[in-house]
Amino acid sequence: MSIPSPRWSGADPKSPVDEEERLRELGYQPVLARRMGGFGNFAISFSVISILSGCMTLYGFGMNTGGPAVMMWGWIGVGLFVLCVGMALAEVTSAYPTSGALYYMADRLGGRKWGWYTGWLNLLGLLGAIAGIDYGAALFTGAFLNLQWGIDPTPGSTMIIFMIILLLHATLNLFGVKLVSVLNSISVWWHIGGVALIVGVLAVVPKNHQSPEYVFTEFVNGTGWENPIYVAAVGLLLAQYTFSGYDASAHLSEETSNASVTAAKGIVRAIWVSWIAGFALLAGLTFAIQDYAGAQNSETGVPPAQIMVDALGTNGASALLLIVIVAQLFCGNAEVAAASRMVFAFSRDNALPGSALWRKVSSRTQTPVPAVWLSVAVPCLLALPSLYSSTAYGAVTAINVIGITPAYAIPIYLKLRAGDRFEQGPWNLGKWSKPIGWIAVVWVALVTVLFLLPQTNPVTVDTMNYASIALVAVLTLATVWWFVARRSYGTPQAYGSAREQAQLSDQIV
Repeated sequence: MSIPSPRWSGADPKSPVDEEERLRELGYQPVLARRMGGFGNFAISFSVISILSGCMTLYGFGMNTGGPAVMMWGWIGVGLFVLCVGMALAEVTSAYPTSGALYYMADRLGGRKWGWYTGWLNLLGLLGAIAGIDYGAALFTGAFLNLQWGIDPTPGSTMIIFMIILLLHATLNLFGVKLVSVLNSISVWWHIGGVALIVGVLAVVPKNHQSPEYVFTEFVNGTGWENPIYVAAVGLLLAQYTFSGYDASAHLSEETSNASVTAAKGIVRAIWVSWIAGFALLAGLTFAIQDYAGAQNSETGVPPAQIMVDALGTNGASALLLIVIVAQLFCGNAEVAAASRMVFAFSRDNALPGSALWRKVSSRTQTPVPAVWLSVAVPCLLALPSLYSSTAYGAVTAINVIGITPAYAIPIYLKLRAGDRFEQGPWNLGKWSKPIGWIAVVWVALVTVLFLLPQTNPVTVDTMNYASIALVAVLTLATVWWFVARRSYGTPQAYGSAREQAQLSDQIV
């Protein structure tokens, strides 16, 4: 099988290509505003990874599934493997810088069905991420209200806060990519400064700290499973969930200057900066634990909040919680931007029900407005079970991981399978391309299996890991819809056909 590749107008990073012409060569007429620079592109992936969201919202999960030892060493190990995945994915992004990102890469490298299923997995992961991020922000907001005014967080009040946050993020995204870029740039410094402040305060203010031996060797098992290796493997979800969403740089590539280089760099930089800062955050929080069991059973419902209260008092904890909440809001806003571009691109190729609506772009802001609204409506539905089940939030985070992680590996695997037929972009790994690529594929295969496993014993309706059901559901939906849309779905080989011209005419509103 021959692999369609762009007609490079230059492969030297020192000689940036005309990205609008590149996009046409890849088959698409530019309709989005290219107003994002290299730092903004890095910032959106860094904001989506958001260590102040992922590490904090799943810290309680980590306390139960291996405790400090698994959280600390798991972060180091998972971060290293995710960096390999990110570098391998960045190489393919450099060759195919489009809003469709993963599914477009898979389509070009493996064919229509590879692209189709990759797209549905990617979409599941992105929408699950929005649900997980914004619901986590709602939980932390509830904890803040509890500390300040004694308001007990309930599933109903948390859901109301969650819906308000979704509405806020939809509104911000409707103003255009320039505002999104500015907010993400602020987010970078907010995250770095916030981590530095939290770690610094937790290092200086508390009179008592845990020992290094405790932080790096203490193993805690509250899962009900007896095998410590199994428990530690499940505990890797904290790090793997946090290290997701860096495909945002690829999804915003059609709105980024010199995207064939800067989008690839944005992915890699976002991972290694998060790796370092996240380690500092986890260490600072774990050293400051005063009462392990008390933090796990906190009235706030958020263990990190209780750790801060025990170490700093209510006022100090409230101030640090505000830093975390704002960071989580930045994170959710960035994820809505990435997901809406995925919806737009997938609809542009007629892959979704109602594609003619979801691919429309505002002529005023050059933003895919209907796609933005869909990107907050679906996460709202995904989180509704949280009203009835205390374990639903864990299921949503697992849905995110199980959807998006395999989607990262598919284009990498197809690139490896293609061998020399794959034409590299300006940013590439050179001789390290194959070994890093295979490490990435094997790692993703491993964690995909791990996160389908039950996390708590005994397995009941409340404790079941619903990621497997979500995976089967989305693959079933994708298969059924394939037979409906297979004649209309397809990525264009070159812009200018009658079909692409017709699509463009109904895309601008």
